[in-house]
Amino acid sequence: MMAKPTTETITLPDFPVTIVRELDGHFIHDDISLKELVANTSKGLILYFYPKDNTPGCTTQATEFTAHLNEFDDLGYDIIGVSRDSVESHESFISKYNLHIPLISDADEKLCHYFDVIKEKNMYGNITLGLVRSAFVFDKNGTLTHAQRNLKAKDYTERLLTTLAP
Repeated sequence: MMAKPTTETITLPDFPVTIVRELDGHFIHDDISLKELVANTSKGLILYFYPKDNTPGCTTQATEFTAHLNEFDDLGYDIIGVSRDSVESHESFISKYNLHIPLISDADEKLCHYFDVIKEKNMYGNITLGLVRSAFVFDKNGTLTHAQRNLKAKDYTERLLTTLAP
């Protein structure tokens, strides 16, 4: 399924988030609001939410985004992944799979709740609250253009590239 244009009206949040990235073998932690981040670049933002570092679907999604990073860059988009994992978990995940995308540690779930991606899940008869794999595409002005919730990880980046290509 393609990424869909959206009628949702979510704006980029103005509260700080912790972004973890690797640069020249060192980890950098930036505390910045996503609204400020997009305002300071001339690029759009693909913000994708995933349940957990080092799990099969999440690893597939992160490595596919890394593999297609130049194509998204050519289309004018930065990519940031978001999960509830710790900064340390993100550092390990980035190192283990040589990821070239930054990850947001949302351990307090503030960003997840802002985007309404925490939902009840039924795991083997047990109802739990879990993060629903979702993606949100913002243009360079910070306007939400596409949103998809409950998406499938495999080949999502290909589908998204097809959607965003001119």
